[in-house]
Parts: sequence; structure tokens; C-alpha cells
Amino acid sequence: MNKLVILNLGKGDLNRGFPSVNAQLFEDSNPIGFQLTGSLPASPELIELNKRWQLLYKLIYESFYPSPCWRGSGSEIDEEIEIEADDITNVSFIEFSHLCHELQLELNSWLKSEPFRKIDQKLRTRLAPTEEIRVILQTEDDCIRRLPWHLWNFLEDYPHAVICLGATDYEPVKRFVKRANQNIRILAILGNSQGIDTQKDRLILEQLPGAETVFLVEPSRRELDRWLWEQEGWDILFFAGHSSTQEDGEIGKFYINQSESLTIAQLKNALRAAIKQGLHLAIFNSCEGLGLLCQLASLHIPQMIVMREPVPDLVAQEFLKHFLFAFSRGESFYLAAREAGERLQGLESEFPCASWLPAICQNPAEQSLVWFQKANNISPISHSILPTRRHWSAIFTTAITVTVGIIGMRSLGVFQSWELQTFDLLMRSRPQEQPDPRLLIVTITEADVRSQPPQERGGASLSDRSLDQLITKLEQFKPRVIGLDIYREIAVKKEYPKLANWMKNSDRFIAICKAGENNLNLGVPSPPEVPIQNLGFSDVVPDPDGILRRHLLAMAPASPCKTDKSFNFQLASRYLADDGIKPKLTSDKNWRIGDIIFKNLDSNSGGYQGIDNLGHQILINWRSSDSVARKVTLTDVLNNKLTQDLVKDRIVLIGTTAESFHDYRDTPYSARYWPHQQMSGVVVQAHLVSQILSAVLDDRPLLWVWPKSLEFLWIGFWSLTGGILAWCNRSLGRWGIAIVTGVSLLSGLCLGLLILGGWVPLVPSALALVMTSGCLLAYRLHSQNF
Repeated sequence: MNKLVILNLGKGDLNRGFPSVNAQLFEDSNPIGFQLTGSLPASPELIELNKRWQLLYKLIYESFYPSPCWRGSGSEIDEEIEIEADDITNVSFIEFSHLCHELQLELNSWLKSEPFRKIDQKLRTRLAPTEEIRVILQTEDDCIRRLPWHLWNFLEDYPHAVICLGATDYEPVKRFVKRANQNIRILAILGNSQGIDTQKDRLILEQLPGAETVFLVEPSRRELDRWLWEQEGWDILFFAGHSSTQEDGEIGKFYINQSESLTIAQLKNALRAAIKQGLHLAIFNSCEGLGLLCQLASLHIPQMIVMREPVPDLVAQEFLKHFLFAFSRGESFYLAAREAGERLQGLESEFPCASWLPAICQNPAEQSLVWFQKANNISPISHSILPTRRHWSAIFTTAITVTVGIIGMRSLGVFQSWELQTFDLLMRSRPQEQPDPRLLIVTITEADVRSQPPQERGGASLSDRSLDQLITKLEQFKPRVIGLDIYREIAVKKEYPKLANWMKNSDRFIAICKAGENNLNLGVPSPPEVPIQNLGFSDVVPDPDGILRRHLLAMAPASPCKTDKSFNFQLASRYLADDGIKPKLTSDKNWRIGDIIFKNLDSNSGGYQGIDNLGHQILINWRSSDSVARKVTLTDVLNNKLTQDLVKDRIVLIGTTAESFHDYRDTPYSARYWPHQQMSGVVVQAHLVSQILSAVLDDRPLLWVWPKSLEFLWIGFWSLTGGILAWCNRSLGRWGIAIVTGVSLLSGLCLGLLILGGWVPLVPSALALVMTSGCLLAYRLHSQNF
């Protein structure tokens, strides 16, 4: 139950006392038969204490916090004051603390005077500590308005009570018909900001849920007047900038830009019209607002919040943040204001008496503004957390429409290039892995090529003599398999019968050939000495952009290369055979090695649309390592720099890295997208061998994709998420932050899934999120009813 206490001090002042004090108690705005009269004695001591407090407050702030950080007019302290600012020391902070305590004691002593005590006691008998209580103090005395009424002991005993200032003359506002718009409409004036940061006030307002805010930055008087007259009306008028009050406390002015200041009287007609159109609350987050309060209260505005004294920039911003955070999430106006004021106490080690500054003014004939409870009496909690049924309908309809459109465009290959480039980016972003210890790469470098006589090489990168020496040195360390990734179309010279016999009879040697393309005789035949079971084709399947992302395990034989298995597949199979693991074809034509099934790619797998998926193709899960395996050069081997631990029981791949032979491939790690160079053919083959071995022996994941139905649900989920973000974030600033956060979260999830082996749609999902959110945001901005 809400209670209202109107405490009218009547005529008088602190020098003469208040001979007739009247207290009335209301319940939900209805009188409940309680009315008492009493009096308050004169208290010149309270006048002096309050003046001393104001003086020392200003001197402390002037000395330790330069005036540009204040939201005042920049006027100097009265020259008649005899205390010099230079006298302010640490001792003065102690003196100020004592003065604050003395002022609190004197205020409560005055309110405990015998003529007033019966009012206090009667109030306590009729009020419960759990009730929300508004105490409206009506007085015409400026000194009374400036007292720290929040220190009244009565408020300590009633944690849900708030004391407000009020005009002695008041009446309800005769309003025009209320609009149907449920959003809180705020007219925010960011006035003269010289020396202060009003942009922080703006950011706080932009983050409010369920609010539509129009910002006027240093407007002219004409512009401000025009906006106040707007027919749709405003709920809240907000001002941040500099303001001041005349010495008598009756007239205040606020600085709307760097050359103009206004009083309330100069906007009286426009403000009266705004109040009739629904203006409920005015917040002047600036210095010395009591003069503004007095003037605006005479127009019968329902509520106001001002600062009693000069206020530091940070204090004003913190109060605004805490008040609006609580108020916009369903807290009552009064409790939100009390909580925000009390929270300022945490700043008082830097800003003494920060919690003393906020003051509330209330028109007793008006109800307070309630966030979200306007046209349809909607619960503030349900409205701020969950969309209504109409909102959900709009969100789902938009999300489904966008999702279907994205899926349709994706099936046409519109996003394929973006998806593949994003795949490469995620591939490069994975954590580093260790090189594969089962492999050794012997490279034929440009220096190795030049070290061999041209007449011996015959245009090849490796002569028979050098190959014979290389094989002899490798064989002594007993490798498990040797793979030669160099084309040899011509038979071994008669001078090297041992090499020819070894290539013909060794079951530990795999050589390469190249299949023809499109039934054209463009391939490279196998070495004449090597039987077909020891051959593997070197063909790969680059994507249309030239990047190698797919692994061709096997295909139908093609002239002149008669083998049906790839070079890397043969090497891995021969290595695994020693462990009793042999590849087999399953009933659905997928290769199975051990417990691992190498599932063939479909033509529309993942981000691919309509690719040539002939043969047995899988995605390449590149080993994320600076080097896939240990490397040595031909010169190192011939100079006896090999050791048994580098060769024994390993797969040794022999291939050229000499640039003059142009055996290089673009990969996700190539210079085209990344500061690495293209990858040599023998290193590519090492990656592909490692992929097979690691999947079978180390449970390293092969890359997989979802069925199209799951991809549809995934994209639809992010589309729906975008719609919810548009609903929950009512300002462009917060919407932008939410979208960036959403896309970042999506990217992180896609990266995490890729590390686990899953290639899930990122680009379509991100587009769905942004497009759905953008469409709904545009609709909300166009239609105030959303």
C-alpha cells in the first residue's frame, strides 16, 4: 500500500519559526482521516550551520576540483566571504565532516521539538516500515528547501520513504488524450558542455530499454521551443549542461548553448503545452537547480529532479545512471531516486556530500510516471524481459523470411566465395599443433639442384646418381616407407642396376604419376621400373579460386597413370599395414581405415554448391603447424647428417622445393590470404599423409559438415537471435554493440566447432542475424507501436 504525507510548513522562516505546520496523510491519493497541526520553533543556528556548510562545500570543491568539471555557470564565490580558498587543507576536510555531522544533529533536534513531536509520533503510529511512503514538504522558504532533509531520522526508520519538495499551490494537470505509444519519449537537451562531458549522459540515455529519445545538442531557443510544442508529446524532459540559481533561490537559468541561457519563464508557454501533452518528469542534471524547480513547479509539472548545489560531472553521471537503471527496470520512481542518491555515498571519499545533492519535486495532485505502464497497463517486468505475442509474431515471421531467402541464395552459390574465404580465416585461427613425428621430408632445394651436373640430371631435379646415393643412405636406417614425389618418365640408366632393381622389387617404395585431365593425354606416366601396386597419383582438386581445400583419396584410373589411389593414400596405407590396419570400401562406397570412415563429400557439402565431387574426396584438415614434419635437404643426407632417430620406422617423402620447378600450391595458408608463401607439392603430400594417419591412430578429427536440415535450423536460430536483439536494444548504439557481440559469439562458436572438426555455416548465419535484426529495427523506428 502506498502512502502520501503532505507536510505544509505554512508561513514563516527559520528566524521567526513556523507557527502553523499542517500534516495530512493519504492512501493511494485518498485522505484516510488523518490531519494534524503543530509548529516548529525558530532556529537561527540551523541557518548559520547551513550557510557555513554551503560555504565550505563550495570552497573545498573550488580548491580541489577545478570549476570546469562542475555543471554550474562558472560564477565565482561571493567576494564578501572572508575565508580564502588557499586556507583549504586536509584539516578542512575534517572540519567539513564535523560540520556535516553538526548540521545533521541540529536538523533532527529541531524536528524533535515538542510542538512538532506529536506530528512525528502520529505518523509513526499510522505508517509501516514496509510501505512505500512519499513525504511532500511544502514551503516557500529557500533556506528550508536547501536543508539536507534526507538526513531526517524518520527516513532512517522507513527504508521505503522518500522526501520531496512541493509547491504550496498545486492542481492536477488537464491533459489532452493520451497517445497509444507505449515507449517512454524523452526530449534530451545537451546544453553548453564546456569543461564537462555530456556525452556520457547521452550514452546512458541511449541504453534505456523501451525509450525513444530525441537529442538536441546545444540547440537554439527557437529549436528547443519548437520541439517542446511537438504534438505527440514527451514523457521526460532531460537537461545536461551548466545551470545556476539566483541568490534568493527563486529563479534559475540553464545554458542551452555557449551563448544563450534561459529561465523557465522564457519557455513557459511551450512547457505548459508539453505538460498538457503528457510531460511527467523533468530532470535537470546540472548545478543549483532549486531555482528551476521553483519556477517549473508553478506550472504544475508532476515531478522534477534537480541538484541542490554545484555538482561535479562524475556525480551527476553516476546519479543518472543508477536512477535510470532502476527506474527503467520496474522500480518505482521514488525508490529509484532514493537508491540512486544513496549509492552516491560511495563517491564521498572523493566528492564529499555527493549523496546530499539530488532533490525531488512532486505535484501532490499527480501520480508518478511508471516505466512501460502507460497505454495498456502492461507489467513492467514482463514488458522489459519478454516480447508480447504480437512482437513474437513479427520476429518469427521476419526470421523465417530472411532464413528462407538466405538458404535460397546460398543454394545458388551466391555466398560460396565468402564462405570459403571465411573457412580459410578460421583454419588459420586454430591453435598450433606439433609436427607429425611419423614423417620426414627430404627436400631437393635450388642449391641441391645446382650441385648436380646438368648432364646427369637431364632436366630433372634429381639425377639417377643422386637418387641412388639417397636411397642407399636412407635404407641403412630402415624407414617404414619411402615415397618419391618426383616424376620419372625415363628408365634408370644402366649404370645403376641396383637402384632399378630396388625400385622394381621393394615393397617399401611408392612412386607417383599424373592422370590425364578430361580424357586428354595430359598426364605423366609412371616410372618404368615401378609396378602398379607401388604407384599413387599426384593429382589434387583445387577449388575455383585456386585454393586447395579438398583431399582426393582415390578415383577411377586414367591414362597414362593406371593407379586408382593417391600417392598420400598409398603411403599411409603401407605404413598402417605394419600395424595390421588395411583400408576397405564400405557398402556405401566410403573408405574405412581401422575404425575411421572417410565419408565422401557431396556436391553441396558445407559452403560448396555444385562442385565436382567425382572420386573419393574429403575436406583437408590442414595440420596447424609451422612445419608439418621434420625436414632435411639432399645435401644434408649425402653429407651423412642423418641419424637413425630421424629415419627409423618413419615415412620418408622425397620431393623438390626448388622454385625453378614450379611445384607449389595455394592453400589457406598461402600468401594470397596470409603472409606465408605457397606450399610446395611434397609438403602438401605430407599434410595429406598426416591427415590420414592422425585420424586413424590419434583420433584427430576429420572435417565434417551438417545435413542441410541442420544447417537450415542453425541459420534460422541466428536469424531469430537477430530479431530478439533488435527488440531488446532500442537505441542504435546498443543495437550496434549487440550485433557486434552476436557476430563475435557466432564466429567464436564456429571456430570452436572447426577445432572439433565441424565446418558449420558462418557467413549465412551472420548475414541472417544482421538482416533480420536490421529489418526489425527499421520497422520499429518506422512504427512507434513496435
